Amino acid sequence: MQYFNETNAFLSTSSYFYTIAIGMDSRYTYVSDNYNRNFALLRATLLGEDFSVTLHPDDIEVCAIAGKQCFENPGQLIPATLRKHDGNGGFIITQWEMKGIFNDQNEPEGIFCIGYNITELVSAQTVIENKNSQLSEIGYIQSHVVRKPLANIIGLIDLLTSMDLGPEAKQLHDLLNSCAKQLDEVIKDISAKAE
Repeated sequence: MQYFNETNAFLSTSSYFYTIAIGMDSRYTYVSDNYNRNFALLRATLLGEDFSVTLHPDDIEVCAIAGKQCFENPGQLIPATLRKHDGNGGFIITQWEMKGIFNDQNEPEGIFCIGYNITELVSAQTVIENKNSQLSEIGYIQSHVVRKPLANIIGLIDLLTSMDLGPEAKQLHDLLNSCAKQLDEVIKDISAKAE
């Protein structure tokens, strides 16, 4: 218990991590300074408040499931991703690990939680997913939409090859053939990079 208290004292002043404890009555029994700073909003402290006051309504059920798992799996850390009110009508996304707290008779007394803000990470991940989707779309367009008219042009050039062309038309044919082959190589290179 000494290490738990030392660790909790260390984390209580953290600027990055939030630490809280919730009793069996669903009320905060411990709240770190950083948690209060970020989520108490107009209250002086969240201590004694119901845990749900900081949550997106849909995430209350997530907490109920995680809390049940904490008591069914003593000693294990149970993860949960939760949205918390940001005080501006929106939400931040937080990642938590939770662990059941038991008394000396091994009866549940509450849940201890440590969490941190992952909003920027989730936003960056969304940007990356959107960029990957755009790259996939570009790759599809290059390999299917652009390639079809290019294949038609190459086919027409092949037809011209079998025709009796004058010197000027032959020169234009050769130039057109060279440009089509260069464009075909560029499209192949871009398609290969998009895969």
